Formats: sequence, C-alpha cells, structure tokens
Amino acid sequence: MQLETPFVLCVLLSQVLLLTSAEDLDCTPGFQQKVFHIEQPAEFIKDQSILNLTFSDCKGNDKLRYEISSPYFKVNSDGSLVSRRNVTAVGRTLFIHARTPHAEDMAELVIIGGRDIQGSLQVVDSDRPEGSKFRLTGKGVDQDPKGIFRINENTGSVSVTQTLNREMIATYQLFVETTDVSGRTLEGPVPLEVIVIDQNDNRPIFREGPYIGHVMEGSPTGTTVMRMTAFDADDPATDNALLRYNIRQQTPDKPSPNMFYIDPEKGDIVTVVSPALLDRETLENPKYELIIEAQDMAGLDVGLTGTATATIMIDDKNDQSPKFTKKEFQATVEEGAVGVIVNLTVEDKDDPTTGAWRAAYTIINGNPGQSFEIHTNPQTNEGMLSVIKPLDYEISAFHTLLIKVENEDPLVPDVSYGPSSTATVHITVLDVNEGPVFYPDPMMVTRQENISVGSVLLTMNATDPDSLQRQTIRYSVYKDPAGWLNINPINGTVDTMAVLDRESPFVHNSVYTALFLAIDSGNPPATGTGTLLITLEDVNDNAPFIYPTVAEVCDDAKNLSVVILGASDKDLHPNTDPFKFEIHKQAVPDKVWKISKINNTHALVSLLQNLNKANYNLPVMVTDSGKPPMTNITDLRVQVCSCKNSKVDCNMAGALRTSVTSILLISLFSLARL
Repeated sequence: MQLETPFVLCVLLSQVLLLTSAEDLDCTPGFQQKVFHIEQPAEFIKDQSILNLTFSDCKGNDKLRYEISSPYFKVNSDGSLVSRRNVTAVGRTLFIHARTPHAEDMAELVIIGGRDIQGSLQVVDSDRPEGSKFRLTGKGVDQDPKGIFRINENTGSVSVTQTLNREMIATYQLFVETTDVSGRTLEGPVPLEVIVIDQNDNRPIFREGPYIGHVMEGSPTGTTVMRMTAFDADDPATDNALLRYNIRQQTPDKPSPNMFYIDPEKGDIVTVVSPALLDRETLENPKYELIIEAQDMAGLDVGLTGTATATIMIDDKNDQSPKFTKKEFQATVEEGAVGVIVNLTVEDKDDPTTGAWRAAYTIINGNPGQSFEIHTNPQTNEGMLSVIKPLDYEISAFHTLLIKVENEDPLVPDVSYGPSSTATVHITVLDVNEGPVFYPDPMMVTRQENISVGSVLLTMNATDPDSLQRQTIRYSVYKDPAGWLNINPINGTVDTMAVLDRESPFVHNSVYTALFLAIDSGNPPATGTGTLLITLEDVNDNAPFIYPTVAEVCDDAKNLSVVILGASDKDLHPNTDPFKFEIHKQAVPDKVWKISKINNTHALVSLLQNLNKANYNLPVMVTDSGKPPMTNITDLRVQVCSCKNSKVDCNMAGALRTSVTSILLISLFSLARL
C-alpha cells in the first residue's frame, strides 16, 4: 500500500495564538470554538469526518491554510477534520493551526482516552508486507545536524532525541520508506515535514540604542517625539513575538508624572500634556528619561519583557526676549582713549547653547560720528561697548547712546521685543592734557642747497587742543640727523646753522627730514611732534670724476686703444652730462695720446704710437654741463707691459698686472650698463 501524503510532525509546548482586530467590531478573527473534546475510538477510519472547524479572518478567508500537529489527519477547505488513513493511536491532544494573510489562530482537540505519545508519531500500516521495516532519512537523521530524529523500524514510531530550537531550524524535511529484510526499498520514500512550533523562549530586545528624542517646547498635545521598536527572535507569526509597549517610569516626574504616552503597538512616543506645561523655562529639568518596556504575548502577563531607556530633550524655542538688567548705564572715558568702556548686562531665559539666547546689540541713536561700537561677549552674553575713535573733551564732554538688544534667532510669532530690550548709556568724557598739534603735518619747504648759514626756512605752527586751558608752547629740535637746523623755542622759527648739501647721505631723493617738538605748560607737560620735509634743489657744486684711473697696454700692441673712460657726477641733470673729455695738453705731448668721445658719458683713450715698457701718467680733464660748469683733472696711470706668448709682464712698468684687454672689457661693460 502506497503512502499518498506526507507526514507532518509538530512538537508543541502549551500556547494559544490569538490575533484580534478592532477594524470590524462585528467580527472576531479566529476559530469560533477553541477547544474540542472527542472519545478515543477503536480506530480512526480513513476519510471519515471527525468534526467541523469554523475559522474566519473577517476579510473573506483568502488564502486560508490549515496545519495540524498530527500527520494522520488533515483539514479540508470546508473546515472538516478527517483521518488520512486507518490509525488507532494518535496521542491525547491535537492542535489545528489556521492562517491567512490577515489573521491566524489555533484550536485544540482533546482525545479522551487517547494514549500519550508526545514526542513521537506512530505510523500504522496494516497492509505493509510481513517482515518489512521502516527507515528514516534526511536532515536531522543521517545529515547534519545528525541524530535529532529516529524511527522504530518495526512500529514506525518517529522520536525526537534532543531539544529543538525553532530559532536555529524551523523545519526539517525527512523521508520515510519501508524495506525488506535485505534492505531493499519496498515503498517510498515519502516526505515527512517536521514543523517546529515556536515556544516563547526569547525576550524582546532593543537593539538600536541609545534612544534620544527631541521635542520643541510648547508643542501641541499629541506631538510625536520618537519611535521605540524592539526585536523578538520568536516566530513573528505567533503571539510569542507580538509586542506591546508601555512606559514603566518617567524621571523627573514633574510637572506631571505622565508627560508622555507610547503607542502600545507602534512604539511611537507622543506628548500628552498641554503646551503650557511643556515650557522649557519652567521645567525642573529639560531632559526626561523614560524606561520603556516591550512585552511579547501581546502584552499578556505571561509574556517576556525587555526594557530600554529613552532620553527626551525639551528643545528651546525663542519665546523669551532678552531684557536689560537696568534701564540706564553709566560710563566714563578719558579723551583720546579707545577700548571697552562698559559692559551691558541682559537676562534671557532661553537655552544658553542656542541662538534663542545669544544676544545681538545695536546702537540705534547717539553715534553719528561712528565713534562707538558694540560687540557681544560670547561667554557672558554681555554687550561690550567700545570707543573706536578717540573722543575730544573740548568738542563734547557728554554722549548719550540708545542701544537695543535682540536674539540671533527670530522670536516666535506671539512674542515681541518690549521696552526692556532697549537701554540708555550715558558717557562722560574726562579732560586730559593733550599734546600740541602741528599744522600742517608734515610741513614742507623747498630750498636750494648751499644757501647761506642763518637762512630762515619757515615758522613751525603748533596749537594746543586744550582750548579751555591757558597754556604756552615751547619748541625744540627732536631729530636733526645732519645737525643743520635750529628752532626758536618761543615763536618756532627754523633757520640753518650749517650748509645744506643735497648730496649728503642724510638726504634721500633730494628730501631732508627733521622732527620738532612742541611742549605745552600743562602739569604734567604734554608733547606733540611735527615733521619738516626740506626739498633741496640741486646746485652744480660737484665736479665730475672719471673711472677707471689705471690701464694697461702691450708695448707691441697692434690695437693702440688703451681704455674706455666713464664719467660720473653727484649732481642732478642739467648739472651732469654730457661730459667733455680732454687731455691736459700742457703736461703731455700731443703726438702720443688721443682721446675720442663715445657718448655723453664715455670716451676712448688710445695711443698714436707704441711706447716702451714703462709707467705713464696721463692727465685727463673732464667737464660737466652745469652753469657755470665744473672741471676735474685726474691722472690716468697707464702701464705699458711686455706681452709675449700670452704672458703679460709689467714688472718694469710697476706692480699692476691687469691686461689692456681686461681694462677694455671692464670699460665696455661699464658703458653697456649706462
């Protein structure tokens, strides 16, 4: 006889799965009867109806599927429970599991007088051949994990040898067959599916912490703060993993012990107090800690629990405007001084870590000259009022500023800045003995250099800004690098006491700089400094000079050029070039030397004939273009040397051993740079 359907084994621990829905109050999903009792018959007859089950998911029972804990029975689509074959012993209790995508439930069949075969199933086949044996194979028998199931080869009883863990393996696919005494398969193999029914052995776990939520103060009742979800490793299709949430503890418990509510099914934490109570400025602590509990078995007392802490921060919004601690502030400052003169204090109850607390100050009146500015101290939130342009006591001894304070963040719509958000600052300027001031500064004059000693350049002018005091001023020289000047201490007249020289190293770009002091008669005296810039006009007072002053030439040179001379003059144009080069004819024969102009600043000295080896002094006269011109006569020392085999010997001509070629190259290089 063939085994036409698979065996189904479910290892059960007492549990009942129940799903309810509040969507349809006229229908309760699940079995209409949960427990059935029947007498153990002598034999359950194949295809004979045992009882009828009624299950509804309140949605039409689409895709309804039944599972039963015994492989000997099945439930037809009409809900009738029938036997698959003729069997005598099936145990004391059967469980029928019904499931659709919308609901599931379990019913229990109690067999009165049935024999207890818990942990095994008995296969009875009266038609199997004499001497045949049962054989069991598959995962959990002869495949890893091995040895979990075994079968009595004579009776067909399948047993579990160790505890099953649904979270490790939820189903096993076994195969049963019958064999003869030689081991040859007679029937089968027939699949035997073992479904491990879940038991509630896993607690809910919160795995995503830490859980930190934020809610704005004044939020309306029912505002969602955060969601808390836990995980349960048990079968999600059973109540073993059906979680319900609740708040076990709230710290602190003021102003209400129930500030928040958690949706038992979704885990959403929402506010339940009025917006007025959710006021960060009046709360004892803007941080709440909630102990959240998740319980499986849909929250029944028999369910396992897990807990986690939810931290909820009451965030600040700018519902408190800053207010000055007093209406008027006083400050004093010395004239001429700059820096912070007063700190303006404000109060703001908002969160100091936010822009709702940080203050921004503005001077709205009393600062037309922009002499004052105000900045916020980031640590104290105070307004630091500073003088940035020195104040003058003689112009104004008092100043009054109107200052307003606002927050960096805008206020909420129902809050506005009031009179306390403005304050008046009264500033008293203290008189200080100020130093005299030169006008103009710097003072500038233009004079020719070499003017006669005692010439008056100008009269320095210094005034005392302390116009309300009667003080006298005396003058003195402060810095006169060349020592050329003198000043009258009473009237400030500056004259020369030495010749002014534009070519002096103390003159830069034809300008000489001197500093003078003006000292008042105050107690203590105050000093002012003035600068005098003297532009010196050039006078032709420097004769030009030539370079180089030494040259060499070979005694047998075919090229009789001796040297290219350059001229320079410390004066300015037109008192310099073009220069006139001449040989002083009174001291030198005309038939030996020749000088030829190259350009305005250079000339070529050459020989008209070869000379014997010796030293010669050639007086060269150079004249500038000034009016009147200035002339300078300089001896050019020419060494006539012996030049043989690329060797230059000037021993008889003197100690200098520079070749004519070198002198020419140097001279040409100087010419090229001009």
